[in-house]
Amino acid sequence: MPNRLIHEKSPYLIQHAHNPVDWRPWSEEAFAQARAEEKPVFLSIGYATCHWCHVMEKESFEDEEAAGYLNDTFVCIKVDREERPDIDAVYMAACQMLTGSGGWPLSIFLTPGKRPFFAATYLPKRSGHGRVGLIDLCQQVKKLWSGQQNQIKDSADNIHAALGRAFAFSTGDAPEASLLEETYRQMATRFDARYGGFGPAPKFPTPHRLLFLLRHYYRTRETAALDMAAQTLTRMRMGGIWDHVGHGFHRYSTDERWLVPHFEKMLYDQALLATAYLEAFQIQKEPLYAETAEEIFTYVLRDMTSPQGAFYSAEDADSDGEEGKFYVWTEKEFMQGAGPEAGRRWATIFRLDPEGNVVDEAAGRKTGANILHLTSPLPNWAEKLGIPPDQLQEEWTILRDTLFHIRKERMHPLKDDKILTDWNGLMIAALALGARVLNRPDYEEAARQATRFILEHMRDKEGRLYHRFREGDVAVNAQSSDYAFLILGLLSLYRTTFDLTFAEEALTLQKRMIEDFWDGQNGGFFSTPDGSDDLPVRPKELYDGAIPSANSVALLNLTTLFRLTGDPVWEERARMLIHAFAGTVATQPEAYAYFLCALDVVLSPGQDVIITGERGSPQAEEMLTALNRSYAPNRVAIFKSEENSAMLGRFAPYTEGLPVQKGKTAVHICANGACTLSADDPETMIARLSTDPLP
Repeated sequence: MPNRLIHEKSPYLIQHAHNPVDWRPWSEEAFAQARAEEKPVFLSIGYATCHWCHVMEKESFEDEEAAGYLNDTFVCIKVDREERPDIDAVYMAACQMLTGSGGWPLSIFLTPGKRPFFAATYLPKRSGHGRVGLIDLCQQVKKLWSGQQNQIKDSADNIHAALGRAFAFSTGDAPEASLLEETYRQMATRFDARYGGFGPAPKFPTPHRLLFLLRHYYRTRETAALDMAAQTLTRMRMGGIWDHVGHGFHRYSTDERWLVPHFEKMLYDQALLATAYLEAFQIQKEPLYAETAEEIFTYVLRDMTSPQGAFYSAEDADSDGEEGKFYVWTEKEFMQGAGPEAGRRWATIFRLDPEGNVVDEAAGRKTGANILHLTSPLPNWAEKLGIPPDQLQEEWTILRDTLFHIRKERMHPLKDDKILTDWNGLMIAALALGARVLNRPDYEEAARQATRFILEHMRDKEGRLYHRFREGDVAVNAQSSDYAFLILGLLSLYRTTFDLTFAEEALTLQKRMIEDFWDGQNGGFFSTPDGSDDLPVRPKELYDGAIPSANSVALLNLTTLFRLTGDPVWEERARMLIHAFAGTVATQPEAYAYFLCALDVVLSPGQDVIITGERGSPQAEEMLTALNRSYAPNRVAIFKSEENSAMLGRFAPYTEGLPVQKGKTAVHICANGACTLSADDPETMIARLSTDPLP
């Protein structure tokens, strides 16, 4: 018989609906049951594409004996961290506070009052190899709960008091450019000069670090910063973390060389990495970077897009019960697909081994499985093999298509097909950037479709957003990240289309975000809206981890809105946001890389560019192409035409004095609300954008 999760929409919760564990979704009813039965609560948090979540389910949650102990000891609650990131944030903070680390699956023991008293991540069924087992813990907790319940509750009260401080931040004066310099030095000391990336294994892409380095280069012309970003981007693209057959990036590399990935694919990684590759392409004009961004979008639009145009969340690491099985190749499989002559050449290029190039972690021996990866880019291989680069590339395109169709017949990993507002916002922003940098109208249309879906299907009559959509069901009140990331996407889409409806939607959502999430006492945005009372503390996040924090993205949005509208209310709100977190950021700035990307715009705003003319005219499009070709992350652009003149005057009143001359395109370069330079051809425009350090 299924448990109560059978009625949920989250793929992760549905995965556990037939466990013998008497799972319940997070609800007041579940905690009321715990109070009525005088039982503690076992809270298990994970997500659908989490490998170790699958391991723990198979080992313990599908096991009748382990489930019996859980049901006897606890009221058991299962949470999808992607559906309820606020719950995950609170109890992950508790885990890190109690154990010094964290991860998923997250296992928390709570009082019926939702206060944690024990935390762990993966728990095996039985104790061994230095890990306490789930059954042993159940036995210990039952004994303590029956005999020393008051002591447990006292401990939980102390943990709860400390947990509230986990979401407190230090204020401070507005940082100066010296903090950006210090952050760069911190990154430089952690940079892996051999393989790219930062720190030892496991290695995560951390694209906002790369975005910071690109901005540092733009501001200082420090070529070492550009070299660090470029080497990392190139190494990741050549490594096994990149899916050479189907495109897209896996979650992270388990080794320092980017060879053996954790195979899950996340929508937010694709969005943020595409952004980093596009910005690097604007600077260096390296074709590999444009190609990588295009192939990321190929993967997302092919495999991760709903029929309505919104984007799915993730693909699993596992298939057929084994991590990475869908993605790896035996030498025999590869050679059969490639044919003898091409097979030998490409087996050498991709470093295939008859015994496999993957070593089993536990046994320490080769598995027979090969992960495709390059030790140098294909043009270098062409030179080494004496083959024209175009010929080698064409040969790989044909072979890749063959391998893709062979792989298509394998059992596919699970696709987590829920639609999340915040992650869609990141992909909308990336596609809009790709549309203007690569001159791809299809990317613009994809961004428009996703935006249309979110605004039409994931917003209530009062204008408030929802977080999750799946199978026609919209649920979970949006969190501050949903607002911040969607606003980011809308502003990027405005920059691509100059359609003021996107800018005005961003403005409306920003006002709603302030109304529902702003901390009137300490500043900054809470994760949850006013009135949320189902958590023991109200979380507020700043750390830029796998994805940037809502507060970091909001700082960029507020600054951009001030630049677009000229309304000082947005500048003042940005100043308040900086003040709320300045002390904390100064203690470990590298942990807040996206916040510092936004701070860079505040400290060195660059120029505002206002283009007047007729959108779609050859002269206007030539101007826009030249503008989009150059890298200027701190530049804001507005397009004024006869058609949008009145609407733009309301949105950005300072543009009213700029005339639109029929049949003529002009570019006005402004700073601090005053427009002093103008140009009517692309060359003059680029020359007059004096803060742009690039040719």
